[in-house]
Amino acid sequence: MLDALSLHANVPEHPEEPQDGNKVVTRNKESLNPSRSQTTTLDETVQIVDWDGPDDPQNPKNWSMKRKWAATLIVSCFTLVSPISSAMISPATGNVMQEFSITNSTLGGMITSIFVLGFAIGPLFLGPLSEIYGRSRVIQWANIWFLLWNLVCGFSQNVTQLIVFRFFAGIGGSAPITIGGAVVGDTFHPEQRGRAIAIYSLGPMIGPALGPVVGAWIAQLADWRWVFWSTSIFDVLVQVAGVLYLQESKSYAPVLLERKARRLAKAMETDPEKNGKNSHIQFRTIFEGEDRSWQTIFSKALTRPFLLFAREPILQLLGAYMSLIYGVFYLFITTMPGIFRNVYHESAGIGGLNYIALGSGMLFASFMNSRTMDKIYQYCKARNGGVGEPEFPTIVPASIAFPLGMLMTGWGAENHVHWIVVDIGIFFVGTGMILAFQCIQTYIVDVFTLYAASGIAAVGFTRSLCGFSFPLFADSMYDKLGYGKGNTIISAIAIALGCPAPWLLWFYGKKIRGASKYARKS
Repeated sequence: MLDALSLHANVPEHPEEPQDGNKVVTRNKESLNPSRSQTTTLDETVQIVDWDGPDDPQNPKNWSMKRKWAATLIVSCFTLVSPISSAMISPATGNVMQEFSITNSTLGGMITSIFVLGFAIGPLFLGPLSEIYGRSRVIQWANIWFLLWNLVCGFSQNVTQLIVFRFFAGIGGSAPITIGGAVVGDTFHPEQRGRAIAIYSLGPMIGPALGPVVGAWIAQLADWRWVFWSTSIFDVLVQVAGVLYLQESKSYAPVLLERKARRLAKAMETDPEKNGKNSHIQFRTIFEGEDRSWQTIFSKALTRPFLLFAREPILQLLGAYMSLIYGVFYLFITTMPGIFRNVYHESAGIGGLNYIALGSGMLFASFMNSRTMDKIYQYCKARNGGVGEPEFPTIVPASIAFPLGMLMTGWGAENHVHWIVVDIGIFFVGTGMILAFQCIQTYIVDVFTLYAASGIAAVGFTRSLCGFSFPLFADSMYDKLGYGKGNTIISAIAIALGCPAPWLLWFYGKKIRGASKYARKS
């Protein structure tokens, strides 16, 4: 059986009256545990609450497309804010180091990357909490946490305060990145999911490219503290939009069915005739086991990302590749100002415009994914006898574009060729990153549907550790090896991890999924 969820979680104070036709299936207690003998002689029965058939409008999968896209776009706005903040300080790091008299390049890199360490810690409990209390509530409260700490970053009086405040802001900012993909999984059918994932994941990938463009001009024209104050102002607007439009977008099926069970129990309590006859009846959802204590729920949910990663070869393989890509992403963000300042002698503002190449590559890849991913899935599904398989969307183009871009960028800068060559390489890096990111995220949501948030948290932990650590050794690596050799080593690792992955999943993915305890638990 699936993990227990508390009926007391996220329940309105004044439940609505149950609607006509609520589906209630009566079973005895033993039937909840298929490993035991099923009898009908118990004094106490259990009524199992499920959806009212396959077309139940309360089921998030049956929402109107307008409502589904409203939830997706609002969550996408949340996912845009914290990634912008994560990288926006990078072009202004020199200003911060000068004000606080810092000469250690590793410490300077940590000013940017410590935020990403928060991305590693936050999902470990925010993702599981969303599976207990629902997506919307966790996203919005975590965003308020991010807003408060991001605001006080602008008032830091030393580098220690700045690093600590950014770490706490990163924890709150990780919520929409972790939970947003699960919202898509909750609401869209697999054949519709590709475009939704493409739109949603623009935030986490475009944000770190857009942020430094703005941050570079702030570094050149204003106080670096406005990097934090400006993002806080933007986040207030997003939070207001979330309060107004995301409040009804509670999409997690177990929580919705818990509320339905609660309404039925309340209706029975207020009906003396029914209560007298059925006082022994308990209402439980199809997702519940017998232990419903919050201690058991939370302990299972908190450890599930680690269990998933330890037991699922799929997550281990894709997590390693995504970690490399994400680490290189933040390595690029922190080293690009140095490339265009030292090699091409551009000012901070003009040098920051080169991040547009990174963002353009991501936009191009996202546009292609949104136009092709669902069509490829539907085509392969039709050829497979109408049976959809999550291995259909592949990451083959990403495994080619990413190392190609790394080589062009590294050797172009090493040989001082025209800056447009370096920007073209950066474009290919951005293209490869977003292609891989979206395909991997879609695959995880498809395979671990009910546990999508925990699955994303599992790969997100190792991914964010690399995003934190890569910028710390970037300057030392490039000083010792140069841009050409340094990027060649990274490209070789990317080829070794990325090229075999699509084919392994294509030929063996179904077999691996078949042996999984958590895959396809929808």
